[in-house]
Amino acid sequence: MSNTVKTWLFFLLLLGVTVQQATAQTRYTISGSVRSKKSGESLIGASITVQGKGAGVTSNDYGFYSISLPAGKYTLLASAVGLEPQTIELQLDKNITLNILLEEEIKELEDVTVTSSAKGRSLSSPQMGAERLTINETKTIPVLFGERDVLKTIQLLPGIKSAGDGNSGFFVRGGAADQNLILLDEAPVYNASHLLGFFSTFNSDAIKDVMIYKGGMPAQYGGRLSSVLDIKMNDGNNQDYAVSGGIGAISAKLNVEGPIQKDKSSFLVSGRRTYVDAFLKLSSDSTINNNSLYFYDLNAKLNYQLGKKDRLFLSGYFGRDQLGVGETFKLNWGNATGTLRWNHIFSDKLFSNTSLIYSNYDYKITIKSAANDFKVFSQIKDWNLKQEFQWFLSSRNNIRFGVNAIHHTMRPGEISSSDSSSFNDKALQKRYSLENAVYAANNWKLSDNFNLSYGARLSAFSILGQGDFYTLDTDGKVIDTTSYKKGEVVKTYVNIEPRVSASYTLNNSSSVKASYVRNVQNLHLISNSTTSTPTDKWIASTNIIKPEISDQVSVGYYKNLAGNKYELTVEAYYKTMQNQIDYRDGADVFSNDVIESQLLFGKGRAYGIEWLMKKKVGRLSGWVSYTLSKTERKINGINNNEWYNARQDRTHDIAIVATYQLNKKWTLSANWIFYTGDAVSFPSGKYRLDDRMVYYYTERNGYRMPNYHRLDLGAVLQLKKKKKFSSELAFSLYNAYGRENAYIIEFRNSKDNPNKTEAVRTALFKFIPSVSYNFKF
Repeated sequence: MSNTVKTWLFFLLLLGVTVQQATAQTRYTISGSVRSKKSGESLIGASITVQGKGAGVTSNDYGFYSISLPAGKYTLLASAVGLEPQTIELQLDKNITLNILLEEEIKELEDVTVTSSAKGRSLSSPQMGAERLTINETKTIPVLFGERDVLKTIQLLPGIKSAGDGNSGFFVRGGAADQNLILLDEAPVYNASHLLGFFSTFNSDAIKDVMIYKGGMPAQYGGRLSSVLDIKMNDGNNQDYAVSGGIGAISAKLNVEGPIQKDKSSFLVSGRRTYVDAFLKLSSDSTINNNSLYFYDLNAKLNYQLGKKDRLFLSGYFGRDQLGVGETFKLNWGNATGTLRWNHIFSDKLFSNTSLIYSNYDYKITIKSAANDFKVFSQIKDWNLKQEFQWFLSSRNNIRFGVNAIHHTMRPGEISSSDSSSFNDKALQKRYSLENAVYAANNWKLSDNFNLSYGARLSAFSILGQGDFYTLDTDGKVIDTTSYKKGEVVKTYVNIEPRVSASYTLNNSSSVKASYVRNVQNLHLISNSTTSTPTDKWIASTNIIKPEISDQVSVGYYKNLAGNKYELTVEAYYKTMQNQIDYRDGADVFSNDVIESQLLFGKGRAYGIEWLMKKKVGRLSGWVSYTLSKTERKINGINNNEWYNARQDRTHDIAIVATYQLNKKWTLSANWIFYTGDAVSFPSGKYRLDDRMVYYYTERNGYRMPNYHRLDLGAVLQLKKKKKFSSELAFSLYNAYGRENAYIIEFRNSKDNPNKTEAVRTALFKFIPSVSYNFKF
């Protein structure tokens, strides 16, 4: 019997024992939805607790909850971040449908503190390595050009490292930038950057909820090694019409929402565009006014309540960037996603979500010059069908299970040229694949102190024809080629991904947790740059490129301090990674059809410890995070087959974030960042060849960029705040003390002494002030 079969038999046996225990006593069920009274928005992660009983549940991604209890009289407390808690008394002698509406929290600014019922992280939940952000938490954090950005905000959390200035990529617990699964309403986003990384693709005005998992990912997520960033769009106000927007230093945005039919259906449309290109047009220099540099994006959503048990959602995102130098060079890239979802309540304990998901990312390069006239096109496109169930078996068991299938189409690169061009038409082979998975998990409350979450994900990745697939020798040379017809299965990789985590509550203010998770990744990002760019391309696993596999173990200690005003979180992790990819020296990964010949494979490891101290109540709020970590790779053919630093290896990473409510009108904020410089390969020597200086490289990533640090300042002035209209001015100063952090370091011969080598540092930003005007009515 195979290990995979044994694992699933054990899991089903454990699930069966749990079901038997949970159904041993007859209980009644309270179920329904939790929503905002003002907007009708469903509330994710709202807490419903039974006073004095130690029982409770949280609402799911669509606001649905279910809790089963013996007959009796109970007092329920419903609460959510930023909303007034609500106490409900009821007599339970039958199944009850209870829909809860929570009102906005009213904060009174006192002389010393601001009272708040902001809900912190759960001590009893076995979930580890997870952080939830609300858009309100990102409002006052100063960022580049004053544009609120969820990707930049999560990089201030421990274990999540920025890929650098001008880059929206990030590294999580030693993983590469492509090892993060980024979802927008369940649709994968393959390139989450605008303007070469200065902005992210996510317009904060259209976002309701942001959840980041660094470890212990629930079984419904798969396909990436390091993290899951799950972003949910607003549903749209089904109570009243609302318009909001803003005008900033380089961009403007507008958000419109309202009911189609009050209480039953609503819409949301949110758009954003930069206008840097408008300033370029003002120049009298033709080499400037013919250039283009802008992006736009559009979020849209419709939802309709079909009845008491059915609801439909249709959401989409469309965004593109344009970078051009006259008619000589143009780069156009962007994402498009679409999600159609159907929620159905089969019973007061069984909730279903069915999703049809579309995702597309592509880029186009156009080059026109005297001898060259050609276009380059690359694309990755997905169709995804997902069916998921949540079975609220009892107040102690919540079972989640489902299946999903994704069809990937990849066009790595196609060159089309005119008759006068010196380039010939060329197309790298299209690649097709089918990624299937079945998963199940159970959150089990074994006792008042001990909680367990266990599950597994069985994934099967099938490589499909048509096309040629190769056999290589140890030097990367092709020794055999096999051709496959359209739809023919080349190879299937099957992997079991167990997930387990547990928590033990020590007392009312502290707990310890531990988790183990295995993840598998079959899509890989190919880049020959030290930073992510729009022209990086995705490739799928082949008969040579095997799935990447990671195993992560983590432990943590959690403590609430000073009457829950402060939260202390300490987590340590150790992660091993199989089938890691790096490049041969001098690799050409963009024009070579046999891309496997340019790659080398090996293993990796990452380990570290993360501290987070957070204050969420009072005039002064914010957090301090610190990460101490190490990330290494060992790949045959690189660094004499010894361990070497991964590019994203950083020993120290510190972030201090603070917000101060000065008075009813002014809110001040600041954040300070420090991290160890990235690992990088610098030349160790040089020699002359045919009157040309050649640099000599030895150890891969054996040097360091200079340490990075930066201070950002911000202030928000509330101009008006009335029931029908509010407005504010937001000021920010990025890199307040003008630190010239190195973006790149280049080596060249000194002009004064050609035998001397000098290092030239290039910095992107010094002082970047900005101001924006935001309104809502």
